[in-house]
Amino acid sequence: MKAVVFTLGCKVNESESASVISALENAGWQTDIKLGYADAYVLNTCAVTREAEKKSRQLIARARKFNPEAKIFVCGCASEKDKKSFEEKGVAFVAGARDKERVLEAFSREFGCKISGLHYPKQPRTRAFIKIQDGCNNFCSYCIIPYLRGRERSRTVEDILNEIAATACPEIVLNGINISSFEGGLAKLITSLQGVDKRIRLGSLECSIIDENLLDALKNLKDFAPQFHLSLQSGSDAVLKAMNRRYTRAEYLKKCRLIYEYFPDAAITTDIIAGFPTERQEDFLESLSIIDEAGFARVHSFAYSPREGTVAYKLKDLPAEIKSGRLHRLLDRAANSTAKFLTKNVGKVAEIIAEEYADGFTSGYTGNYIRVYVAGRLTEGGKYPVKIQTLFKDGVLAVKDED
Repeated sequence: MKAVVFTLGCKVNESESASVISALENAGWQTDIKLGYADAYVLNTCAVTREAEKKSRQLIARARKFNPEAKIFVCGCASEKDKKSFEEKGVAFVAGARDKERVLEAFSREFGCKISGLHYPKQPRTRAFIKIQDGCNNFCSYCIIPYLRGRERSRTVEDILNEIAATACPEIVLNGINISSFEGGLAKLITSLQGVDKRIRLGSLECSIIDENLLDALKNLKDFAPQFHLSLQSGSDAVLKAMNRRYTRAEYLKKCRLIYEYFPDAAITTDIIAGFPTERQEDFLESLSIIDEAGFARVHSFAYSPREGTVAYKLKDLPAEIKSGRLHRLLDRAANSTAKFLTKNVGKVAEIIAEEYADGFTSGYTGNYIRVYVAGRLTEGGKYPVKIQTLFKDGVLAVKDED
């Protein structure tokens, strides 16, 4: 019997789907993460934007094209937000974002098999995503996720360490909905990982968490990946206030400078929303200028999407053409910033973890999250020092450093 576990959305969703896959395989099921013929489908949905919700609902029809008789189980943020819209499509079972283990209970009932609950996720061979917490208490005015994921709650340090010990991946990524709120302090968790002999990378952070205590702890790790994804959303103080983001432009930039003091080659990446309802032209220009001022290695930009149930939903949306025009300008400025960051790394020696071989090149990532291409085949999961030569494709071209 085969089950497809298909995921939309964030890395937390992917981690949770991987736990479902592990449980199903332990019960004797064959699994896949790509849509294709199967006896059952577990569809893990997303609701971060209206488009994500739409795609989530469309998944049911896509699955049925492969097997109209298959049992379909739905979970995730979109089904948490609007359970009825999925139940009306005649699926076998619908759960939300907070009770995905109920999918396995329903699976057991439908197929008469015993599934012993969620397991540590089945991880890929090179990078393991370790979920350390769930939920968010921030309630940014544009974001629906705290209403769907619930209040913040953290795993124990012992459980996290046990999962890390169970994975053979050479790199781990600590992720969650808001890992900056990890109970007991993120720096304390990092300190407990000082004996871990793997590359350690952090998921998305709030800039408020950046201080000397955390950076000292990161500096003491055996192999820290100096990439900091600091959520920004806008470069304008007025818009940040309207978004209920609890920092100013100046405070954010101060944290960026502190990171560069500790890790001069760090990659600082971020998210910026184009066309928030209160964003004026002068506010947008501040978002453009902060890209250069912060020296972002990469910017994830997207147009504002009204989410029913949020505070910002009550605000008058900007015309689509304004949001689209601003988004394109953000994307252009972001591409220039990425090119500057990559160029700054040309000539440097860095270590990559080999991930994929295709078209004559092995690709992998440096600690500061530069995608590196090396001619020839390298052993997957192996660590290699390389010297960066030039910009290439979506990253850089390098050669193995023999020194």
